[in-house]
Amino acid sequence: MGCCTGRCTLIFLCSLQLLAALERQIFDFLGFQWAPILGNFLQIIVVILGLFGTIQFRPRYIVVYTVWTALWVTWNVFIICFYLEVGGLSKETDLMTFNISMHRSWWREHGPGCIRRVVRPSAPGILEDYSYVSVTGCIIDFQYLEVIHSAIQILLSLIGFVYACYVISIFMEEEDSFDFIGGLDTYSYRQPPQEHVELKPVKPVGRSK
Repeated sequence: MGCCTGRCTLIFLCSLQLLAALERQIFDFLGFQWAPILGNFLQIIVVILGLFGTIQFRPRYIVVYTVWTALWVTWNVFIICFYLEVGGLSKETDLMTFNISMHRSWWREHGPGCIRRVVRPSAPGILEDYSYVSVTGCIIDFQYLEVIHSAIQILLSLIGFVYACYVISIFMEEEDSFDFIGGLDTYSYRQPPQEHVELKPVKPVGRSK
């Protein structure tokens, strides 16, 4: 009963993690955030692996999921520090795009309540196709939205880590007990035929005339 409950809970948590990672991947693609895109891709693969291992009783796959979950929590803590500018980090840098573009978070211009306006400069000497983007009226600043996304990922990952360790221990106990009982059954099954063969009477040979 405990194994079934733990498995069902872990399957539910993996499903939530998968949906959350897919949702985050979409918005990171829209914002051309290449570093989070790579992280989300690995997260999706490992969560699917953990989900498969939980359903198919494969503890090794769940171990991989557990190890990656610890790394995933660390990555999301770094993202929180990045957007809150902790430890000398700055959200205005191109770190999330691997310094290959100047794109920022998609939520910066499309957050709840944000009004995006394109302002073209009127000063002479500036190219006509050059423009500024003005964003006003945002209910929540984009950095806090990114922090909320990372906090949700951390919460799901920590709960998933605990249940993954629990399910692994249950699987290992069941595997050990199965091997022990199976060994006794194999011995008791094979031993009687061997004794029967040894004690089988030999057909007497007919007398010669």
